[in-house]
Amino acid sequence: MSSSRKVVKLFYDVISPYSWLAFEVLCRYRNVWNIDLKFKPAFLGGVFHGSGNQEPGLVQNKFNYMVTDLKQLSEFFGVPVNPPLPCKKGTLNAMRFVTAVAEKEKEGGVLVERVSRELWKNVWSTHQDITQPASLIEAGLKAGLSANEVEEILILSQSQQIKDKLMSVTQEALDYRVSAFYFPLAFHSSFELMAQRIGNYELGM
Repeated sequence: MSSSRKVVKLFYDVISPYSWLAFEVLCRYRNVWNIDLKFKPAFLGGVFHGSGNQEPGLVQNKFNYMVTDLKQLSEFFGVPVNPPLPCKKGTLNAMRFVTAVAEKEKEGGVLVERVSRELWKNVWSTHQDITQPASLIEAGLKAGLSANEVEEILILSQSQQIKDKLMSVTQEALDYRVSAFYFPLAFHSSFELMAQRIGNYELGM
């Protein structure tokens, strides 16, 4: 195993179940692979708009495939993704909330990791409407934030600073051509290639 830590950037939106699966695998094995995992909350709707791609949930054949695929991957990776796909009203405010958490935390990413995980659970396990502030508040509290901190982050999430930050990271995702594969950039069989490129072929899955 290489002694130097390689940086792995994970661009994600909590509306993407494949991002959740990749998120959990990377969190689970970051020490095995000796990587510096950087969370990059972005807005998938902006990626689709900027790339001209159509959302897979709007294509019936892709939708049918995703439902079956997600059930199998959920069992394999032990992540509680519960298809069918949730009714999507948009995740812009949710991803601004996560971006605000990241901005407040600055370094480490512990709170971003916890808040993101709780939001994924709200969307994909309990099928909550994360366009509602109550769902964001619940995720923040379960992640270990105080009620006052959650309120501060909700206010910060609507600031121009956070709106610009989310837009910037979304553009960064487009610059990486993430849109070709939705989110995340690499998934499933690509983990083997990722492990090899990192310099540690222990898959740990």
